[in-house]
Amino acid sequence: MTANPLTEPVLAGRPPTLTVVICSYTMARWPELVSAVRSVQRQQRPAEELLLVVDHCPELAVRAAGVLAGVRVVPNHESPGLSGARNTGTALAHGDVVAFLDDDATADPDWTERLLAGYRDERVLGVGGLVRPHWESGRPAWFPPEFDWVVGCSYLGMPEQDGCVRNFIGANMSFRRAELLAAGGFRPDLGRVGSRPLGCEETELCIRLTARHPGAMLRYEPTAGVSHRVPEGRTNWSYFRARCYAEGLSKAAVTRHAGRRPALASERRYLYSVVPRGMARAMRRGGGGPRELAALALGVAVTVTGYTTGRLRRALPSAVPPLPAVPAGGGPGGPGGAP
Repeated sequence: MTANPLTEPVLAGRPPTLTVVICSYTMARWPELVSAVRSVQRQQRPAEELLLVVDHCPELAVRAAGVLAGVRVVPNHESPGLSGARNTGTALAHGDVVAFLDDDATADPDWTERLLAGYRDERVLGVGGLVRPHWESGRPAWFPPEFDWVVGCSYLGMPEQDGCVRNFIGANMSFRRAELLAAGGFRPDLGRVGSRPLGCEETELCIRLTARHPGAMLRYEPTAGVSHRVPEGRTNWSYFRARCYAEGLSKAAVTRHAGRRPALASERRYLYSVVPRGMARAMRRGGGGPRELAALALGVAVTVTGYTTGRLRRALPSAVPPLPAVPAGGGPGGPGGAP
């Protein structure tokens, strides 16, 4: 592994500095954005810098700059979309480590401290944490926990202890800034743009980062937790189907960039181990068990259909339909690196 420019200062006793980046693109999420900012500002270990990257929404930029004290508000200087906004935040950040928090998520009080602890090991290029769903209208009885990635959250089947992982979920992840820049950042042809539901830009980036440095690792720290808002509009069958299909399309795009083996390594375990255990559990349940079983089967079938379609047609982003509309304050959450 080549020398990491951040390693020597850390080993010399200086802890890494931290920039937290929040990206937002709509006024509809203003209350959630304020909560996200406040959660970062109340950390037990304060971040040295908090950046809000506004993705081509001048009204939001003006309001945030006038209201959110202690926040550096900047416009997305790259192409529209989450990848461009994250790349803008990375380029403008001053911290050794850049952490990303979704604009509809809130961080636990010890979030920054838990993330930064993982960088004591020089082999660690990034640290990600747990994303808990906050169901505003309650969790639907039919919604299988193995598919919580549909709403951008950690799912049943992920590691329960800290350790190495292939990729992170986008709502809660951090990287050494120097390595992120050296790798070229997030691919602008992957990821969400407004209501376009494609994702997996985090998965592709994580694969690319570790491929550059044999022996490097990405560390999952479940005690570094955030809560991710799940509005009622994301709890219906139409949203569930649309997200699964979009995930399949996105995974097909990742295989073209990263190759099938690394792009689908975690998915094979998920399909052959996690889903069957979920089906067995659902069959033992009463009440919503049959509907949960149906959701598991439907989710797999639709995701595989999306993947097959993407592989056969190389679906263009412009050909992908937007997600079903959600109430104000919502919008497509995206699963980040899941499953």
